[in-house]
Amino acid sequence: MPTRPVPVFDGHNDALLRLLRTAHPRPEDGFLAGEPLCHLDLPRARAGSFAGGLFAIYVPDPHAAGAEIDAMMARPRYDVPLPPALEPGYARDVTLAMLAILLRLERASDGALAICRSAAEIEAAMARRSIAAVAHLEGAEAIGPDLRMLDVLHAAGLRSLGPVWSRPTIFGEGVPFRFPSGPDIGRGLTPAGEALVRACNRLRIMVDLSHLNERGFWDVARISTAPLVATHSNANAVCHHARNLTDAQLVRIGETRGMVGLNFATSFIRPDGRRDPATPLSMMVDHIDHLVAKVGIDGVGLGSDFDGATVPDAIGDAGGLQALVEALRGRGYDGEALEKLCYRNWIRVLRETWGG
Repeated sequence: MPTRPVPVFDGHNDALLRLLRTAHPRPEDGFLAGEPLCHLDLPRARAGSFAGGLFAIYVPDPHAAGAEIDAMMARPRYDVPLPPALEPGYARDVTLAMLAILLRLERASDGALAICRSAAEIEAAMARRSIAAVAHLEGAEAIGPDLRMLDVLHAAGLRSLGPVWSRPTIFGEGVPFRFPSGPDIGRGLTPAGEALVRACNRLRIMVDLSHLNERGFWDVARISTAPLVATHSNANAVCHHARNLTDAQLVRIGETRGMVGLNFATSFIRPDGRRDPATPLSMMVDHIDHLVAKVGIDGVGLGSDFDGATVPDAIGDAGGLQALVEALRGRGYDGEALEKLCYRNWIRVLRETWGG
């Protein structure tokens, strides 16, 4: 008898960036009807029991040389230079444009997608089989030192924020794409960054640690009153990539009843750091085993990075999520433990962070 699919609440996707870049005058229509080349749209979500997740608002570098970066990350060792800081006006414009896409997507979906601002709203959306979408800011370039834009974005539905992507901001420094390497690279939070973390605590916005360097991580750990969360990061002990977390970081996350979402990007999964879609699911489960050992079964989930990474062919896109669920089941995760990894842990940590 086939096993029943387990709903997946996901810690990170870049579908909004893909929709921003489309030439379609109504990008939300493509998401709802299905698109030929993507990881996440409504048909794929339904096929893989993708129940919801954090939808990232990420401002791309207008001058990025994607092909050059891909070539660097194909080498046995690489160190991709940090891109320069963004111009604030450009960052605000793109941020608002992507947030508008999410708002329009909700309106156009006829109930198939709901923007959620509380854990209760996530549970209600999942119960009626709507995609539970949480607005997440990946890099706070749109926010000035006065933090006024933070209040505006929060009022519009923002409930999760990473102070940096892998480039500097007025709040701190990101960790570069470097292999092999630990994450102890660069300075920690600036005074503005410390103020941002305190403001997020006050507004009950989740602070995401995934792209912060190690000193920034420990600054947030010192300041924040909320559970520590890395929405899409892996174990540095399994794959020695700068984007992955050390055991000391993982233990601290567990001590705060926080969360780590497994990133599906093959460069952060494979022990050799290669960007290779022929990566077996067993390597992903190796990271889950290590994360569970260091953080605890109540603090580990999934953070796919769909539409922003090269993921294993064995998953392919959101429609293939149950292949990973079965790989977890095959490693001994079943029943309550499997549900925790797939969605319950995310709902728990969001409830504790947001309050309700």
